[in-house]
Amino acid sequence: MRAQHGCGSSSDHPGTGMAFSRIRKLDAPSRGIFRRAAVMLGSLLASLFLLHCLTDRCCTITPAAASASPGQASSSGRLFEDLRSLRTKRLVYEWTPGSARSSPWLADPPAGESLLLPPPDLVASRKVSPRFAGKLSPLGEGSKKLPQALIIGVKKGGTRALLEFLRVHPDIRAVGAEPHFFDRNYENGLEWYRELMPKTLEGQITMEKTPSYFVTREVPARIAAMSRDTKLIVVVRDPVTRAISDYTQTLSKKPDIPSFESLTFKNRTTGLIDTSWSAVQIGIYAKHLDNWLQYFPMGQILFVSGERLISDPAGELGRVQDFLGLKRIITDKHFYFNQTKGFPCLKKAEGSSKPHCLGKTKGRTHPNIDPEVVQRLRDFYRPFNMKFYQMTGRFFGWED
Repeated sequence: MRAQHGCGSSSDHPGTGMAFSRIRKLDAPSRGIFRRAAVMLGSLLASLFLLHCLTDRCCTITPAAASASPGQASSSGRLFEDLRSLRTKRLVYEWTPGSARSSPWLADPPAGESLLLPPPDLVASRKVSPRFAGKLSPLGEGSKKLPQALIIGVKKGGTRALLEFLRVHPDIRAVGAEPHFFDRNYENGLEWYRELMPKTLEGQITMEKTPSYFVTREVPARIAAMSRDTKLIVVVRDPVTRAISDYTQTLSKKPDIPSFESLTFKNRTTGLIDTSWSAVQIGIYAKHLDNWLQYFPMGQILFVSGERLISDPAGELGRVQDFLGLKRIITDKHFYFNQTKGFPCLKKAEGSSKPHCLGKTKGRTHPNIDPEVVQRLRDFYRPFNMKFYQMTGRFFGWED
C-alpha cells in the first residue's frame, strides 16, 4: 500500500502535473507581453514629457537624464534644448501681414547663428513678433536707442572724467567718442545718430557727451525736437581756471599761438575783455543757460561742480545717479586719488579689473599767467557768476 503524503509528485497526481505544465508553457509569452506593455507605457510617458517641454514648462534635464551616463545626459540635454529652441523660433518669427506664413525655424540655422534668436536681417526688416520688439536681438545685446541723457558741457570742465566714472554703472551705456550730432552733424538725421549709440537692454540708460552743445545756440531746440524729456548734465568749473585750461590745450596743439594775455583783451590798456574769444565766451554760463531755459525746465538740467568732481567724486556721482533715477552703485570704493596726476582715478574701469586714470592729455600743467590778467578776468566774470548761482540755486565758490 502506497504511503499518503501531503505533497506528492506529479506522477502521484497526474492532474496536478498537467496543470503546472500548462502554466510553464504560458510563462514565456506572458513575459513578452509585459515587456511590450512596459515599452509602450515608457513611450507614452516620454511623449507626454516632450509635449510638456514643447509648452515651455520644463527648463532642466530630468533627474533620470541627469543620472544617466555622461554621453546619454548630454544627448538628452541637447534634445530638450533643441525642442525649446523650436518653440521659441515659432513664437519669435512672424512674417509681415499678407505674406505667406513660413516655418524658417524648422530649417537648420546658418553657421554661427543662435538657435534661440532670429537672424539679423529679419530683425532689421522688423519681421519680428511685436511681443519681442526691443527685447531680443542677435547675441542678446539689446537694441540701439536715442539717448535719454546728455552731458552737454562744458569744455575743460571735467566732462570726460564724469563720463568715464558713469560708465562704471551697469545701467548706463554711453558712447566713448563725442558725436557732435546736434551742432555739426544734425543734417545726417536721427537714424544716423541712433546708429552711433551702444545697444542697451530694457532699463538701461543711453548717454553721450559733447561739451560744445552747451554754448551752441541751435542745440537746445534740436534736442527738444528729439525729446523734451531728455535729461541734461552740465559740468561747470571756475571760468577763469577753465579759460586757462582751454588755452593750455590749444597751446599743446599749436605752440605758435599768441600769449594768453594778448588773446584775453581787445585792448589791454583799456582792460576791455574780448568776449569773442571762445576761451572767455564759454565761461559766461548764465548767458548760455538763458538759451536752454527757453526749451527745458531747470529741473531737467543738473549742474555738476568740476572742482568737487576732483575733491569728492563719489559725492558728485551720487547726485548724478539720483538725477538719472538710478541706484547709487558708484561710491567711494570705486576711486583712489592719484598724487602724480592730481585727480581721482577708478580702481576698476568699465569691463576691466585694472585701475584706470584719464589719459595724459588730462591734467596738463598750466602756463604761468600774469596775476593782473587773472584778476581782471575774475572781475569780469563776477556778475555773471552771481547770476548763475541765483539761476541754479547752487553756490560754486569761484570767488574764494
